[in-house]
Amino acid sequence: MSSVGALRNERVDILGVGVSSINMDDAVATIECWIGERSCNYVCITGVHGVMESRRDERLRRIHNEAGMVTPDGMPLVWFLRLLGKRRADRVYGPDLMRKITAVSARRGYRQFYYGGAEGVASKLKRALVQEYPNLEIAGTLCPPFRELTPGEDQAVVDAINAVRPHIVWVGLSTPKQELWMANHLRRIEAPVMVGVGAAFDFLAGTKRQAPRWMQRNGLEWSFRLCSEPRRLWRRYAYIVPAFTILAVGDLLRRAIRPSENVPLGSPSQR
Repeated sequence: MSSVGALRNERVDILGVGVSSINMDDAVATIECWIGERSCNYVCITGVHGVMESRRDERLRRIHNEAGMVTPDGMPLVWFLRLLGKRRADRVYGPDLMRKITAVSARRGYRQFYYGGAEGVASKLKRALVQEYPNLEIAGTLCPPFRELTPGEDQAVVDAINAVRPHIVWVGLSTPKQELWMANHLRRIEAPVMVGVGAAFDFLAGTKRQAPRWMQRNGLEWSFRLCSEPRRLWRRYAYIVPAFTILAVGDLLRRAIRPSENVPLGSPSQR
């Protein structure tokens, strides 16, 4: 197995979700490998919110565990991985991954497609990134209506994306919509890579502010986002932050008491 193949398969079970024990360089290398292979894969950018939603939704948990890669998007997941001895693991944050892959794409000629975002955001994103990376090739953008598409509309989306032959489809529909969309369109969308990046469209387009780096490094980005959008996010964070903390501490204690059960997903004993 290649080193990239090994990275794809090394998962650690974090409360039922197999999170890839990787850093940014690993994620970029894996995506480039998929593009070279012309295989079809999707990437879940997952933090505490994604893990907790997956505990309540079996289908979402299955989608994560069948993804080509599940990046540790938040510092709590990185700390969990490191406490289990995965010293290589580091945060692979959606906006940072998007910016990194965009820079690589401008050099190598990988074509991008932006699907999702509020009306006009994908166009602003395109302008912002082309201004920063003049050689970037953007195959297209599409903002779907804020409702479930009819079968005919959905097929039209698939045909429109496939017609321009992108290498990477960035999906900005928020969790869990983007994960469901990627899983439902795997192999129908012929691009080698689909990546669900949520609010990264807004951040990179400049329509929403990102938390300062010091807050991101210290696992406090949730508090910045809560202060920025309290009416939309307070219910989410009032539950998930304390619930994840309690469950994660309990799981770490269980692993310490019963180390024989601490088997990474994708290891031979679980295949």
